[in-house]
Amino acid sequence: MAEIRSTMDMVMERAARLAAEAEETSGEDAFKDEGMRMAAAYLKGEGENLLIQLKSKPPEGQMSIRGGMAQTMLRNIVLPRDEQISEQSLLSLAGLQELSGNSSDIETICSELKQILEQYGQHREQVKQQFDESILNQLKMQLQQQGMAVDDEMALNPTMHPQYQEEWSKASTELNHQYNDALDQRKELIGQRFGI
Repeated sequence: MAEIRSTMDMVMERAARLAAEAEETSGEDAFKDEGMRMAAAYLKGEGENLLIQLKSKPPEGQMSIRGGMAQTMLRNIVLPRDEQISEQSLLSLAGLQELSGNSSDIETICSELKQILEQYGQHREQVKQQFDESILNQLKMQLQQQGMAVDDEMALNPTMHPQYQEEWSKASTELNHQYNDALDQRKELIGQRFGI
């Protein structure tokens, strides 16, 4: 009977330990979630200075809150859909710098990220122009091979080529992949600085 009781005591102790660890983890998760919510509000223009908000929180949760804030900011740095960098990406870069206390290494990485985002828009436009010219030349050659004269180049529309969308999708995907890799490398460095 004594053996059963000691085994039972061991099981109960282990259960208590696991419950305490679970509470500890859920507390950190709650702080991290709070940081994510605060950063989302900041990106919507509803929040004040992130560092001030962070300092107003309990010291035991500040690291988790800061990590949640940084994680949200990093998720919102994305390639622009057109030539303009999204307002959220720019605001996220500013928020990361603010959250770091204007640390020089974070500022440098954020500058690199902004430069990548700017270059992407320009590079995408150049690739698109080159791609359109290439398809236009193919169309001209096809028409000439069929014995048709190409008097009005403006009447030729490269987007009407049967394979245009498929080929442009491949070229665009490759370009996006290259730039996303560059973004991800810098974002990972920032994540390491913030301990996430």
